[in-house]
Amino acid sequence: MPVAPNATEWSANLAQQLLLRYGIVVRETALAENIPGGYQTIYPALKLMEESGRIRRGMFVAALGASQFAVPAAVESVRSLRVDPAAPEAIFLAASDPANPYGTVLPWPRQDASSEKSSMARVRGASVILVNGRLAAFSRRRNAAVRIFLPDADPERAAFSRALANKFTEVAARRQRRGSGLLIDAINGAPACEHFLAPFLEDFGFADTALGFQMRRVTSIAAENDEAESPDFEDDADAGAGISEMA
Repeated sequence: MPVAPNATEWSANLAQQLLLRYGIVVRETALAENIPGGYQTIYPALKLMEESGRIRRGMFVAALGASQFAVPAAVESVRSLRVDPAAPEAIFLAASDPANPYGTVLPWPRQDASSEKSSMARVRGASVILVNGRLAAFSRRRNAAVRIFLPDADPERAAFSRALANKFTEVAARRQRRGSGLLIDAINGAPACEHFLAPFLEDFGFADTALGFQMRRVTSIAAENDEAESPDFEDDADAGAGISEMA
């Protein structure tokens, strides 16, 4: 019969699992995973792994404290991200996906008083779009109102908007091929047509209608990018879709 692991073995196994999942483990990781006893439960195991040379310890991510442990590959990946790519990279995730750091390792961006009723959270049916790792959009399933976060100044503001609009187009393309659609009627509490993102949505195939922005065609770019996505990505994105779907 299998023997249940003791406390030391359980802590070591859990630490290894978190390293595989996150690459870099910090105090907030334990909070995000609701580990009984918190960070102190796995800290001794992480320290032993660092002393044996299996992982590294340091301050790899700013503002997250000094007690950070990472696998070597993760450290190299973080170093490669010191400089943003020439073209912004956008990804669409379920808000609860471990790859989304907001709401756990990082706080959600500050919202104005008008958005109190649509506060952001890592709940089922919510989704995010990250551009170069920064939160650019938050939405809830079957809710046509979205929260958008863009840099304050150009040219970064325009580049982020272009990447974000393109990602919305990819999402809309998948919806269309499954016989539904995508609607964005409000951005940050105001009509979507008044937001800085509006012309970029139109450039990527959205039409401004009486109901809000709707996809009028599947662009070749979106179709090509969609084909490149894995089935798991599509399933995760659909599960976390917060932008309104139309039957």
